[in-house]
Amino acid sequence: MPILKAVEVVKDFGEHRVLNGVDLDIEKGDFVSIVGSSGSGKSTLLTILGGIDKPTSGAVYLDGENISGMNEKQLAVLRRTKVGFVFQFFNLAPYLTVEENVLLPIMLGGKITAEHRQKASELMDYLGISGYKDKLPSKISGGEQQRVAIARGLIFDPEVILLDEPTGNLDSRNSLEIMKLLRKINEEMKTTIVQVTHSEFNAGFGNVTITIKDGKIIRTDKEPSGYVYAEETAEATEEESAERISDGADTEE
Repeated sequence: MPILKAVEVVKDFGEHRVLNGVDLDIEKGDFVSIVGSSGSGKSTLLTILGGIDKPTSGAVYLDGENISGMNEKQLAVLRRTKVGFVFQFFNLAPYLTVEENVLLPIMLGGKITAEHRQKASELMDYLGISGYKDKLPSKISGGEQQRVAIARGLIFDPEVILLDEPTGNLDSRNSLEIMKLLRKINEEMKTTIVQVTHSEFNAGFGNVTITIKDGKIIRTDKEPSGYVYAEETAEATEEESAERISDGADTEE
């Protein structure tokens, strides 16, 4: 049974139809990239898959449960516990420390326990940000802020993590590091990942690519070799950067 399933999903904004009968199945453990031009409907589809928005018609199933019929209270619980979200602009609370931002979904739902703090500590270690746990977001880099957002998205061990342009606000070096990290999470933690991206390079880190155009899925490619392509490209990028540094060339910050 697919971990995420969409059946004839339609989404209208006024008289404008953004999604026009979308059907898709996402299997547990997949790393899915949804690609398409601006205005194709890919980000709208992501918000509906995660229960942030509801379809005009059709249904979305998470682990066999129809989430499209849930009320707002049920959806709020689902978004905190079963689905992790990571956005392009991080959406971190500026007045909370790194550790507090990671724990924010728990803070919103109840009391933080010692077990919760231990989980946050383990995630920060895993993602390489434990040294910043007492810092405010403004005191760390964009790449580090995105790692905090990813840790926050993983705090409840969600079944699926959804990412909207996860590297869209990062330079090329940090983009590469975030994509390698997402692949590591997918492989080692067995977390299902669904990302919306305009980047062919980012899509290469996944094993499934879904192309959407004018609100319809026009192509689905299942390519286990996508990981190989991304790894080879990443290695070439790193080698080129190393050569530029050794030659004394300026590097992008």
